[in-house]
Amino acid sequence: MLSAERQEGLVRTWGRSFARLADWQVALLADVAREMGADPTEGLLAVSDEVMPRVEQLQSYVWRRHLLSAGARLMAESTSGASATLAVCFVDIVGYTSRSRTLTDRELVAWLESFETAVLQLTVDRGGRIIKNIGDELLIVADSPEAMADIALALTARGADPDDPFPAVRAGVAYGEVVTRLGDVFGPVVNIAARLTSVARPSTVLVDLGAYEALSGRTVAHDEEHPDDHAGDRAGDRAGEHGEDEAGGSSYRFRRLRRVSVKGYSRLKVWVLQESPPGR
Repeated sequence: MLSAERQEGLVRTWGRSFARLADWQVALLADVAREMGADPTEGLLAVSDEVMPRVEQLQSYVWRRHLLSAGARLMAESTSGASATLAVCFVDIVGYTSRSRTLTDRELVAWLESFETAVLQLTVDRGGRIIKNIGDELLIVADSPEAMADIALALTARGADPDDPFPAVRAGVAYGEVVTRLGDVFGPVVNIAARLTSVARPSTVLVDLGAYEALSGRTVAHDEEHPDDHAGDRAGDRAGEHGEDEAGGSSYRFRRLRRVSVKGYSRLKVWVLQESPPGR
């Protein structure tokens, strides 16, 4: 049923995914054994006969649920093939390197797991899904730009709250056609979202042209210039006096920035995304 290329891709994905899962599960069980005062090796052997069948059943259940979810998304798409129109977002922890140096290995793992759990819950509640984590960075997709905008704004708002233990984050959002393969997403839209995240300021959400047009309902001419397009300053700095954009009828506010040049893309049109104040 599968070509040689697809067989190789399936085996690679299985191997990579199951290897990471097995490593995490073994480490978890070893920690439990230590907490019970047992030798990790002996503890693993003692619980494996009882635990592994239950883990296998649970994994099968979770896998089937994800199959149903993926199948529902596929049937809802109006286009066929390996591409889809999605909103893509990268979320990056601000100051991760300096913070990680102050933590023990156990504290670092607990901190990252707490972060990923909070992002997962918020993302799923708003209709998005996490594709993968890359160190201190998460790749999230959503079918609608509005859902992704709400996710990104909620995450940066939590990170900006001094009373919330959630770390400060920055985010970049792009919207358009992406290539979907083996549970991952590829293409220029994904690359642009990653580049925007790398230049965003803390607690800031940057959006590309596709996301801006989808969220604001406005169309920007391909050759349209902005008063500050040639000023050459860093993304996230204040734009000129014409930068504020309320986008009538929209729940969002936009601030046009100077065009951004990043690796692989020169002079990207970029906006800072904000929620409209209540009552506006």
